[in-house]
Amino acid sequence: MKALIESIVTPLVDFPEDIVVTETEEETKIIYHLTVNQDDVGKIIGKNGRIAKAIRTVVYAAKTDANKRIYLDIM
Repeated sequence: MKALIESIVTPLVDFPEDIVVTETEEETKIIYHLTVNQDDVGKIIGKNGRIAKAIRTVVYAAKTDANKRIYLDIM
């Protein structure tokens, strides 16, 4: 899932070397924290959050564990 998130985000940013995706797993959920360069945050969120919503939709659709919810935090 980390590779999927990175492959979606990399073409959108000016500083792809600053992309960091970390994973936190709990009993009922998996949280992915996406961190990008401060200058690229607006590009990832997009106007009215449209790009962030689209990224989350793709990530949620690609989930492999049916018993756990997936969350994507963008920082």
